[in-house]
Amino acid sequence: MFDGASSPLIQLVPFVLILGIFYFVILLPTRKKQQKVQEFLDALKENDRVVTTGGIYGQIAKINGDRISLQIADKVRIEVARASIGGYQGQPPVVEAANQ
Repeated sequence: MFDGASSPLIQLVPFVLILGIFYFVILLPTRKKQQKVQEFLDALKENDRVVTTGGIYGQIAKINGDRISLQIADKVRIEVARASIGGYQGQPPVVEAANQ
């Protein structure tokens, strides 16, 4: 009855199982985190007090697309990328620093 060869469908079951585990353990949480970060970056507005992923504290003076003018002291403004904003001051970071 059995000649030592198993059905090709049964041979694919472990592969499909590994892909399913990979999706639920790695890809799904990563997507949720990316969505949370994107929602945070889209919600930024002028006068928000933020910290960059490089550790610079400041207040958003102006938003121009992907660039943010950040006031870090009286009459001192720097321009940073929107993606470099790590979170609000006094709250846990939304965006993890690159070296972590």
